[in-house]
Amino acid sequence: MPFKFEELKVWHKSLELTDEVDLLAKTFPVEERYSLASQIKRAADSVVLNIAEGSTGQTTTEFKRFLDIALRSAVEVVACLFIARSRKYVEESIFKKLYNEYEVLCKMLTKLRDSMG
Repeated sequence: MPFKFEELKVWHKSLELTDEVDLLAKTFPVEERYSLASQIKRAADSVVLNIAEGSTGQTTTEFKRFLDIALRSAVEVVACLFIARSRKYVEESIFKKLYNEYEVLCKMLTKLRDSMG
């Protein structure tokens, strides 16, 4: 694997989840296409992209900063899930699954960041 981020389990987890979020967002009503659907997709993609960007030739301090941004974006996805649930765009079982998966992802991001000293 030529890029450092490809070796990170947290990156693979975030990539898997961004695909799940993308599929979910496609089920939202058409009037949400440029608002909530777009927001949740951008937040999920941001996790993946910030892990990758931060891992590439950055100092430890810089990488930790990018991991912090990725963590905040993951929390943003969760907040969007709550909005989607309150508007009845997502079934409770799917909400719980994604909520739990993002909780795991946040813990992974935090553990990686904290392990860097």
